[in-house]
Amino acid sequence: MKNKISQVAVMTIEKGEEILAGQATVHIPQVGMYKLLAKKKSDGTIDWAHFVQRESGLKEKVIRGTVRTHEEFEIVIEAINNNLRRIFGVAMHPAAYEVCALDGKKVSDTIH
Repeated sequence: MKNKISQVAVMTIEKGEEILAGQATVHIPQVGMYKLLAKKKSDGTIDWAHFVQRESGLKEKVIRGTVRTHEEFEIVIEAINNNLRRIFGVAMHPAAYEVCALDGKKVSDTIH
């Protein structure tokens, strides 16, 4: 049975919000990839989600937060990268991310 998009989505984008960032590490053997997604909300705050995507595609250990400014968001990224460097010797870098509509279609597939 195919998963509903709402059951696999890490973050939803509401009207008036915009995607701010997508970052990921290189593949870490026996772990997967650590990723971060962020969106700017209509009130100017930034919501972020940090998680590990296993080799199977399963997303685990989702940690979420909200910051008020871009400077605070940079502190979050720096803290995450410091831990990733210390533990695995890697850091996150800008990366592509998948955006899907609620019906499961990729957004790029719905644009004509």
